[in-house]
Amino acid sequence: ANAADTTRLSREHTVDTGTPGLTTIAGGKFTTYRVMARDLIDGAARDLGPGVPSSRTHRVPLIGADGYAQRWARRAALAAASGLGADQVERLLGRYGSCVDDVLGLIDCRPELGAPVPDGGGYLAAEISYACTHEGAVHLDDVLARRTRIAIEVPDRGAAAAPWVADLMAAELGWDAARRERELARYRDGITAMLAGEQAADDAAAFGARMRADGAASL
Repeated sequence: ANAADTTRLSREHTVDTGTPGLTTIAGGKFTTYRVMARDLIDGAARDLGPGVPSSRTHRVPLIGADGYAQRWARRAALAAASGLGADQVERLLGRYGSCVDDVLGLIDCRPELGAPVPDGGGYLAAEISYACTHEGAVHLDDVLARRTRIAIEVPDRGAAAAPWVADLMAAELGWDAARRERELARYRDGITAMLAGEQAADDAAAFGARMRADGAASL
């Protein structure tokens, strides 16, 4: 915890059963969560005696994985049916896997959602709608910084796309005009904070700069 350089901290995890009936895990990182889950469950199961099968998390497909290969093989047909370019369908498959059916279904029902987000780096309107209807997005930065990566992939951090995305989100989530303006202001404050932090000389100054800006937590 006292390391000056966080990149040197260990990302290994450790499982401990120091008290009968209580198994704990510490350390690790988000990208190894399935390995961590396996090790923790197997550690806890050892206290339960013989007959408990080992964890099978590594064999359970993630959402979008089941059926992905079949859809990839049919990507040309998906592109023809949806009216999208083959490269766009390949990108959507890379992002959503077999859940691409839901994204393309939105476009089938509302063809206008097949249009790209203006100044949005190639993302489609359907991806904004999907973030609201299927992925639990409730704030503008949820969509621009986390469900999509517009905030880090577009040079202006999504500033130009934000009003258009806010309009679509307002329609999906029932925002009134005041809520839309609050979301835009919050997002713009986040960009200001991010830029201020990037100009700081060190991590402490960067953190301070971001915290001093209104809405700094949004990005």
